[in-house]
Amino acid sequence: MEQIESALAKFAGFMWGPPLVVLLVGGGLFFMFHSRLLQYRYIGHSLDLLRGKYHEAANAAAGDISHWGALATALSGTIGLGNITGVAVAITIGGPGAIFWMWITAIVGTSTKFYTASLAIMYRGHDDKGNLQGGPMYVIQEGLGKKWMPLAIMFAFAGLLGTSPVFQINQLVQILRDVIAVPIGVATAEDHFSFDLVMGLLLAALVYSVIAGKIKRISSVAGKIVPFMVVFYLLITAYLLMSNASAIPGMFALIFTDAFTGNAVSGGVIGAVILIGVQRGVFSNEAGIGTESLAHGAAKTNEPIREGLVAMVGPVIDTLIVCTCTALALLVTGVWEGDAIGVSMTSAAYEQVFPGVGSYLILIMVFAMSTTTVLTYWYYGSKCMAFLFGTAMQKYYTLGYMMLIAIGAVASMEAVINLFDGVYATMAIPTMISTILLAPKVRERAKDYFKRLDSGEFESQKKP
Repeated sequence: MEQIESALAKFAGFMWGPPLVVLLVGGGLFFMFHSRLLQYRYIGHSLDLLRGKYHEAANAAAGDISHWGALATALSGTIGLGNITGVAVAITIGGPGAIFWMWITAIVGTSTKFYTASLAIMYRGHDDKGNLQGGPMYVIQEGLGKKWMPLAIMFAFAGLLGTSPVFQINQLVQILRDVIAVPIGVATAEDHFSFDLVMGLLLAALVYSVIAGKIKRISSVAGKIVPFMVVFYLLITAYLLMSNASAIPGMFALIFTDAFTGNAVSGGVIGAVILIGVQRGVFSNEAGIGTESLAHGAAKTNEPIREGLVAMVGPVIDTLIVCTCTALALLVTGVWEGDAIGVSMTSAAYEQVFPGVGSYLILIMVFAMSTTTVLTYWYYGSKCMAFLFGTAMQKYYTLGYMMLIAIGAVASMEAVINLFDGVYATMAIPTMISTILLAPKVRERAKDYFKRLDSGEFESQKKP
């Protein structure tokens, strides 16, 4: 078992290592130059689309959910524990300079998401029930043809395993136990199996009540919870930062200087700072992994470029805003120089400003982030299951998913989590290859769409 765990850890480490970084960041830079930055000139149009300022005829636009619903679903999958624990890990290992490289990854990732989300609408396919579906496997099937089907199958298998709820549930139950159950005597640090099992079953029931309504209910729930958790986090972080306002300029300076020196933690090894920052940034916003296509492919639109523009907003919210809030909170309070790691470091920062309640505030965030991520992961996995084995098998996938929620609550599954991390990263290979091959199709459609937009063709679609 130790040998298996070691092998899986090496597998996960390799998959999230330099090869994947080169593929994702290098690919993102390619998309930026390939598009000639054209999409960045229409950020305002992206926001108009999210506000529902444009509408398409109900009987003409294919898909299931609105632009906002698609973005909220995608964000509910990316805004998770990585925004709290991932940033702490990045600073612990790579120093404050790692945050700068997370920002760079997010900026590059906006172009990647523009391309992948546009393709998700351009090349939608049908499942065995005739329902319209989107995602990298359908992009490959419809856009590249049968000879590329091994890549589509590769993505679907990796997606089926990589979207497990085990890690999210395990960490959520641990925080519930440490913050609530142990202090009130319901569980102890040594004896907590019963508490964990009950929580796992309750969480499974909660998740099932939402996923029974499939993507429409998931997007509806995500559309309500995602704005709440982002605004809530911004408010408590704003108070924390105002309480330490004098330290903010110095911390920003430290981020920039350490990004090119690496002196704070990594002993001057600049390459290590860049690698850690890029890794955490990619893990945070998932640009190029392919999960974004699974969500955006369900958008109710016949204009692919519109969904590409909407998807661009994701890395901005997820990494440039939420992750930056966490980073500044850790830096200005000085907890990054202590012994705490992961979520404990983040809790310590908020406890300084909100004595006695800081850990509960973080608990609220973790609960919202974890549950929405688990909901979205079920949708991703069920689509992969249907592609591989047919829609009739989705009910068995749902049963297995509920069992994994319960198991994740009570078990320490380091080996399994390493497996999931590795196959999750594996999804990037078919996603990025297919997107690079089909990039000319996106640029062609983008030029056409923006020409029509500038000519006023869509004025009749504007809501009064």
